[in-house]
Amino acid sequence: MFEHYQFAIIISSTIIGALMAVIVNTLRMKTAERPINTKKIIIPPLMMSTGLFMFTIPIFWISWLQALEAFVVGILFSILLIRTTHFKVDGNKIYLIPSKVFIYILFGLLIIRMLGKAILGQAIAFGEITSMFFLLAYGMLLTWRLTMLYKYKQLLKERE
Repeated sequence: MFEHYQFAIIISSTIIGALMAVIVNTLRMKTAERPINTKKIIIPPLMMSTGLFMFTIPIFWISWLQALEAFVVGILFSILLIRTTHFKVDGNKIYLIPSKVFIYILFGLLIIRMLGKAILGQAIAFGEITSMFFLLAYGMLLTWRLTMLYKYKQLLKERE
């Protein structure tokens, strides 16, 4: 009975993750049509940071080493996003040119997460895997957005 429940959680969380990925990509494309500003760069990591509340629930607790490993892997994943994200200046407005690899990274992480849960699910608890993938994604997003903010501020300085 417990195995069926756990399987249902894995399937439903994967479907929800895929839907969220589609929604995020759709929002990114719409955002690219409007000028970028500091607020639009900062909001995604701030909103995602609310997910850190998951660590108040014991099932999601992991060691500091696991947390650090996941976060560092996320930083490494962000390098590709950082290298492929650019800005376009049109008149006095700055637009973000969406990274073409973002959607591939997003769905790639979803697939890796599914495989990780399927393969490691017997050895590592569901909550631990969930926590580690959250920290990986957060490390990637935070690093990417902070770098994007730095580049945006540099671009604003150059324009003055």
